[in-house]
Amino acid sequence: MSAPHGGAPGRSHHDEEVLGKAYDARLMRRIGRYVLPHRRLVAGSLALLLLVSAVQLAQPYLIKLAIDGPIASKDPSGLLWIVAAFAALLALEFSLRFLQIYALEKTGQRVVHDLRVEVYDHLQKLSSSFFDRNPVGRLVTRVTTDVETLAEVFSSGVVTLLGDGLKLLGIVAILFWMDVRLATLTVTVLPLLGAVAFLFRIRIRDAFREVRARVARINAYLHETLSGMAVAQLFQRERANDAEFEEINRSHRDADLRSVVYDSIFSSIIELVGTLAVAMIVWYGGGRVLAGAVTFGTLVAFLEYAQKFFGPIKELGGYYSVMQSAMASSERIFALLDTRPEIASPASPRPLPAPASGRTGAVEFKGVRFAYPGGPPVLQGLTFRIRPGEKVAVVGSTGAGKSTIVRLLTRLYDVQSGSIVLDGADVRELELRELRRRVGVVLQDHVLFSGTLAGNIGLGDPSIGRDRIEAAARAVRADRFIQALPQGYDAEVRERGLNFSMGQRQLLSFARALAFDPPVLVLDEATASVDSATEMEIQAALRRLMAGRTSLVIAHRLSTIQESDRILVLHHGVVREEGTHQELLAREGIYRMLHRLQFQQTAAPAGAA
Repeated sequence: MSAPHGGAPGRSHHDEEVLGKAYDARLMRRIGRYVLPHRRLVAGSLALLLLVSAVQLAQPYLIKLAIDGPIASKDPSGLLWIVAAFAALLALEFSLRFLQIYALEKTGQRVVHDLRVEVYDHLQKLSSSFFDRNPVGRLVTRVTTDVETLAEVFSSGVVTLLGDGLKLLGIVAILFWMDVRLATLTVTVLPLLGAVAFLFRIRIRDAFREVRARVARINAYLHETLSGMAVAQLFQRERANDAEFEEINRSHRDADLRSVVYDSIFSSIIELVGTLAVAMIVWYGGGRVLAGAVTFGTLVAFLEYAQKFFGPIKELGGYYSVMQSAMASSERIFALLDTRPEIASPASPRPLPAPASGRTGAVEFKGVRFAYPGGPPVLQGLTFRIRPGEKVAVVGSTGAGKSTIVRLLTRLYDVQSGSIVLDGADVRELELRELRRRVGVVLQDHVLFSGTLAGNIGLGDPSIGRDRIEAAARAVRADRFIQALPQGYDAEVRERGLNFSMGQRQLLSFARALAFDPPVLVLDEATASVDSATEMEIQAALRRLMAGRTSLVIAHRLSTIQESDRILVLHHGVVREEGTHQELLAREGIYRMLHRLQFQQTAAPAGAA
């Protein structure tokens, strides 16, 4: 069996660490496209945020009024009214903030939902060669972690940052309105804060980008090792796997700690500068109070506003980290979405005749040449023709290109020269969905999905009803083990169908292909995992089902293809021999040699006994 292999070009395992700019207005515009359908929620959240800020800004001024008014004049009744107003503002702030956070989080989750659906839908359209180049763990990171990170843009990013920016402007305006000199002293620290933010910007960006790359590497390694756990245990590779995972995990820990160090230093510097600013306000403002230039209430209000002023600035590092992380994730997500499928339906697909027994299902390979990226040629001018309703088998040694025929016929890959024709039309001229509906395939690797047995046979196709599912199962004798289950066709299928035997999964794959009733049926090593008794039952069922249906059978076991109308012997990517079983045995050729070797191996134990 030929398979995609070799040094396929594309991104390496670690290319994620060298992406483009961390903040890009172009990326923000693209993110904005997903926000636009939810613009009312965003606008409402921003309006609520402005109201929250206004309520917060009113609170220190009430303290000033209380100190300079009722407290200074010893008026308890006047103080009571101010305290009541302050309490009302706190209650209003609580209500408004709850609504604002809820609206913001709802927006983020809706955007994440829309983007995740689009990414997953796009992944399903990409060609097989893309999945050859990209580890599954990396792609899982795109759909899960990277998309989730973008939600933080809304919950802790753009809207909050905009609201805090407006609040800072409001504080500055109030400070200058209350006292120009104290306000000027307070804002003198802003250039220093700007310089600190600029110095840490690049380091924080690179640290978060590295963390995301390490997370993707962990996911890829976990998927690979957990999928191959049986092999690891059989060959006692647990310690080696532990050492490799320890190294990958350590690199993630170190990268995460570096990001924490930069973030902590940045926050500490902001805290220090804010404390120094408060100290200067107390020193200079205290002198002004003693001189009678400002009231004590004004000084207290200034200190309160200073705390509110430096609070958002302290969070700037957090906002910046979130934005950098989100930009790094968006780079990867949009790079994936910008990956065009190498194989797609033509703009104007050619129609095929309606499926009908005896009139459709003609397949022809014309001088087909193909090589997997980075590998040697697999098919070298392959030419053969299968008539409608004919049963043709393809045999050959491992690597001869047998399974590649299936991949090219169904356009999982495209030929590099020559053509493949189905019912008179080049498969590249056909709509992909229509092509794959016409060609039913049972692969050597039998893939089952989590769900029910009936769901795995019909694959959720609304045109395939329960009667058709059960008829397909009966035809391949799968109904025997299905009916023995307590829940029958509604029995649970766990991940990858591992709660069923290899032979049972194979029968379900047969039933799935037959339920779709394709004019062309391809069996790629389809009986490799079935015992001899089960194989005899399947062969009996297939004889009836292949009548009038074009069938292409790829097999190593020559006993399964002796009744084929024709047998093609593939060698180094070309047809070297062709004929019936008996005709090929009568020749001194490759088929006779394969037959002799295979049946000698089968008979050896009996002879030894």
